[in-house]
Amino acid sequence: MQSVPPDPQDLATRTGSWLQGNGPEADVVISSRVRLARNLSGLPFRSTLSSERAIEVPNRLKGELLDLALEGETTWVSLGDTDEILRRVLLERSLATRELVAGDEQGELTGRAVAFGGDEGLAALIGEEDHIRLQSLTSGLDLEVALDRVVQLDRQLEARVTYATHHDLGYLTACPSNVGTGMRASVMLHLPALGAVRSELQKVFQAAQHTGLAVRGLHGEGSKASGDLYQISNQVTLGSSESELVARLLVLVRGVVRTERGMRQALLAARSSALADRVARGMVVLRSARALSTDEALRHLSVIRFGHHVGLVQGLSTSLLNRLALQIQQGHLHALNRAGQIEPVDHSERRRLRAALLRSEFAGRG
Repeated sequence: MQSVPPDPQDLATRTGSWLQGNGPEADVVISSRVRLARNLSGLPFRSTLSSERAIEVPNRLKGELLDLALEGETTWVSLGDTDEILRRVLLERSLATRELVAGDEQGELTGRAVAFGGDEGLAALIGEEDHIRLQSLTSGLDLEVALDRVVQLDRQLEARVTYATHHDLGYLTACPSNVGTGMRASVMLHLPALGAVRSELQKVFQAAQHTGLAVRGLHGEGSKASGDLYQISNQVTLGSSESELVARLLVLVRGVVRTERGMRQALLAARSSALADRVARGMVVLRSARALSTDEALRHLSVIRFGHHVGLVQGLSTSLLNRLALQIQQGHLHALNRAGQIEPVDHSERRRLRAALLRSEFAGRG
């Protein structure tokens, strides 16, 4: 067990199990996630919970989660005891949400915490909209495994604490759309071929809408798509079981995977020279650029990832590309290069550090 905040640099240098790139359909699906929203019986929802009582939530949960030893060892992080850099790293690693690290209306982080396992595949986000959100992350399209793992954790925790439930409705949550199972399932996909043919990508959006699913950007609700990365998730949980919700999402995602692969082969057949040129140009940029924004870097990494999966570039791995997409983000850049410094590096310095990291990684590759 570990209740001391982790070293941001140590976190930033490693790759969680869900980013290893070895799961099913990993050429298209980067990761699968299942979250369960739960609230503790006898306490008001977060929206009406006073700051004095907010600390009761982590106080009830900390000992239990440490004792459960997620993936061998639970790391507990009280967000009120962290600096901005560690919070950013946790957010970028999907171990926290923007709402969680932002705090309440006054920016206070009282009663907010994160607990996660050694491989970062299991986590608990404490004190956001709901008292606790249990999370399972897996590599590739592995939603059923993600569901099994988080349900097992949920049952272990429910044997130790009492959740707020209703005999007809199921688990009670702060947002009515989560009432019932309290489950949100999502997948992160890389869709460069569909992104190149906007009419086909629009069909994915429409199909998702028609089946009660949502398509969002890299960091979920309210974010934009960067590097051809999209999230697809369920929106409503009431009236369906966890397995039914996962099955519905799987049907759509498997269809998207087939379509993306078909589009990749069609583009390769029709524009092989142009695609090879784009990949080569992307490699030149990443090997030589002296300053890059996040969006620029993700765009070039998307082209390289596409080239890797259709055989236009050699000497790379999906795990490497996943790790770099994480390490070029703001918090990771600071943690990797400015250990011990609290103030975030400025925009121009981040652009320089990002380009330097990519130059180092791509020198001699491909």
